[in-house]
Amino acid sequence: MKKASVLVLLLMLGNFNAFAQYEEDVKSIDSITEALYASISGEKGVERDWDRFKNLFIPEAYLMPTGVTQEGEVVYRRWGIDEYIERVDKSFLENGFLEVEISKEVDQFRNIAHVFTTYESRRTKDGDIIARGINSVQLFYDDNRWWIVSVFWSPESPDHQIPAEYLGDS
Repeated sequence: MKKASVLVLLLMLGNFNAFAQYEEDVKSIDSITEALYASISGEKGVERDWDRFKNLFIPEAYLMPTGVTQEGEVVYRRWGIDEYIERVDKSFLENGFLEVEISKEVDQFRNIAHVFTTYESRRTKDGDIIARGINSVQLFYDDNRWWIVSVFWSPESPDHQIPAEYLGDS
């Protein structure tokens, strides 16, 4: 019984140490949103640091894109962290994908925060913009660090342009 407890403790410490390198990512609202964009971004052929990405989220977190079907129906999808990685990893690696924040609005009360972060996406650093939109990021602070609870986003479309107040100085 004691050996099993020691083994579990060692495994937990090993996992903690694996994520210790990402400690700066979760110290502030700005650092966690910067790390979110950085962890999914990279040129063609560059593998993403999915451990860094996973470290940003509570285990039960969801990533939820919205969109419009060919039939005009407004829909959303809901993916867990691992499901999101499975869906995007190959495409990001084969095509490149870089996303940057161009504006941010933050509301916070006690240990919760909502970040409305406007993004631009490209395939290469100097490439054409392939998408713009807004990420709605919900955060939780546990008196130790920030955690992403969910990321809910909507891309810009010709019929639904991003309002000027969410474009910052860009």
